[in-house]
Amino acid sequence: MDILTLVIAVILAGGVGATIGYLAKKSTLKQTTESEEKQAAQVLTEANSKAKEILLEAKNEALRTLDQYKAEEEKKRQQLDKIEARLLDKEDTLEKKIVASDQLRSELMEKAEKIKQLRTEADQSLDLQKKELEKIAGLTRDEAKQKLLKEVEDASRKEMAETISRAEELMKKESKEKAKFIIADAIQKYAAEVATESTATVVTLPGDDMKGRIIGKEGRNVMAFEQATGIDVIIDDTPGSIVISGFDLVRRYVAKISLEKLLMDGRIHPARIEEVVAKTQEEVNVMIKDLGEKAAYDTGVAGLPLNLIKLLGRLKFRTSHGQNVLKHSMEVAFLATSLAGELGADSEICKKGGLLHDIGKSTDHEIQGHHSTIGRDILKKFNIQEEVIHCVEAHEGDVEPKTLEAMIVSAANAIANARPGVQKDNLENFVKRMEEMENMCNAFEGVKSTFAVQAGSEVRVFVKPEVVDDYAAVKLSHDIARKIEKDMQYSGQVKLHLIRETRAEDLAK
Repeated sequence: MDILTLVIAVILAGGVGATIGYLAKKSTLKQTTESEEKQAAQVLTEANSKAKEILLEAKNEALRTLDQYKAEEEKKRQQLDKIEARLLDKEDTLEKKIVASDQLRSELMEKAEKIKQLRTEADQSLDLQKKELEKIAGLTRDEAKQKLLKEVEDASRKEMAETISRAEELMKKESKEKAKFIIADAIQKYAAEVATESTATVVTLPGDDMKGRIIGKEGRNVMAFEQATGIDVIIDDTPGSIVISGFDLVRRYVAKISLEKLLMDGRIHPARIEEVVAKTQEEVNVMIKDLGEKAAYDTGVAGLPLNLIKLLGRLKFRTSHGQNVLKHSMEVAFLATSLAGELGADSEICKKGGLLHDIGKSTDHEIQGHHSTIGRDILKKFNIQEEVIHCVEAHEGDVEPKTLEAMIVSAANAIANARPGVQKDNLENFVKRMEEMENMCNAFEGVKSTFAVQAGSEVRVFVKPEVVDDYAAVKLSHDIARKIEKDMQYSGQVKLHLIRETRAEDLAK
């Protein structure tokens, strides 16, 4: 067999195989298709059956929904019928009310017309009566009105004066009793002795020969002493004593102690004087601190800074109107504490404010300004409470007191200053105050003359009787008293007597 024949045989065999495979695959595909067609037909049948069931169910649901909607519609229709019936009833009622309202309106309009007519008639009648009254009285309406107003004004003026008098009398009676009790109770709790200070100190000498040693050759010793202490030394013919004078009590005290030490030592020359004075100054500085601590301890004021304690101790060597300022400050602290307890104020603030109220006087000869202002600035530097600072700056009325504690400290200071024998005053200042008080009273309209008597505790005011009547006199006395309270500074009380005198003279022939 040649190759060609073999190739043809192979090709034929391949074609027969492919034909057989194709036929076999076609037969298998046909069977598969038929099977799938049967399954599809079955699925379609089942789907049709399910669709019919769903459609039936939907139809039934739609029927149920339709029945429910019809029932609700019937219910709403019934409700609408009821509402319509009510509206018809209300409409009938409203129509009836409108008819009644129209009827009532007509009646009211008729009555209004009648009232208007009656008012017109009344006005006419009133005008006639007024004319008759004016004719009978001989006065016009305006004149009668003015006369009536004047009578009412006079009556009110009298009533006002009587009311003021009664109110003042009652207020004075009640406040006087209460104030007496509170002040007496506060004063009796602290009854300190009264001692005044002078500006000169007498140093006793062991002998008159010491005067020459104090003066020294050509006055060297006394000049060195005055230069070191800043104090004047007065050496006169007074036997056994010399006088050292100065307004600064610290320097005067240093000078006194230094001079006593020099007299005891016997060595008096410029170098020794400077040494003794310097040593005495150191001792006095320590004493000042001790005095401040003792004052704070005795009054119960704790927590003060050391430098403020030293300033407080310096008040021992300061005087005001002849009074020792440290002792005065302690007295004000005790009085303010007692008053605070009676009046329900903060006793700690009052106590501290009373003790420190004159702290500015420790440096007022070194710093310009009023001692209350200086004291305020000092306390601010030491971060003291604002309430205490306000008590200090307002204790003499330079600043209006805004707290009860500030008022109490101011009152305690006034009480301490008003005690008999506390303050010294010269005649010139006293006369000046009396003249100011008299001139203030004379400035009021209707005042004829004024006399301040009883050392200013009473003022007698004579008024012009033709200008000031009895009722106006009561009001005028009240105004003058308030003016004295506001503008004058005085201790205790000032009693005002307002005198209105009328004289009538004639001759019998």
